[in-house]
Amino acid sequence: MPLSYILLSITAFAILFGFAHRVLDRMKMTDMWAFLVIVGMIIGTFLPSLYVTKYVSVNIGGAVIPFAVSLYLFLKAESTRERVNAIVVSILAGVAVYIAGRILPAEPEAMIIEPNYVYGIVGGLIAYLFSRSRRSAFIAGVMGVILANVAQAIINSITGIKGAVPIGGAGFFDSVVVSMIIAVFLSEVIGEAREKLQGGTSKKHLEPKEGMASSLTDITYEKGDEGEKDRE
Repeated sequence: MPLSYILLSITAFAILFGFAHRVLDRMKMTDMWAFLVIVGMIIGTFLPSLYVTKYVSVNIGGAVIPFAVSLYLFLKAESTRERVNAIVVSILAGVAVYIAGRILPAEPEAMIIEPNYVYGIVGGLIAYLFSRSRRSAFIAGVMGVILANVAQAIINSITGIKGAVPIGGAGFFDSVVVSMIIAVFLSEVIGEAREKLQGGTSKKHLEPKEGMASSLTDITYEKGDEGEKDRE
């Protein structure tokens, strides 16, 4: 059984037994809805992919459903700053995954680990390190892999390469699942540990902004705030 199905099954059981309630609540998702999303992703992988062009196809379980969830979380973001962060980090994750795909050997036999898992790990780590919230981490974890696939499809079209690009299909589904789970898991575990070290949720307002890339989106807002104070 592929690792992606194992991870999704474990996540589904964690949701059913209430172990993921807190992180889902912070992401503005209910337990039942999250469970149905997982079931939909698994079932969707067995459905025929939708062909966008002759060589580019989009899988329902591996791309359409994860993208729809990411869009929902993006719209549910609590501020414009968080949305900008999600976009920036998604692009960073996409670039990292694409570069990894160019550097790693094309033959799986040349590596001790499946390349698609490596892409997921790279995307998930970038998504966690540079995100400012669990929602942003999930969005970047999913969109990083999808954007890398889309970039490859565009490059193939420009250069005339007639290679198939199954967005969200085949092994790319593994990359999406591994990336989003790593991103959210690290954000939750390390974020919770940070809160406890700072005295619990009662001191949550003292918590430093999550993610290194928050500075990329905060500078403009901070300057804007200073300008407003000067005018006052």
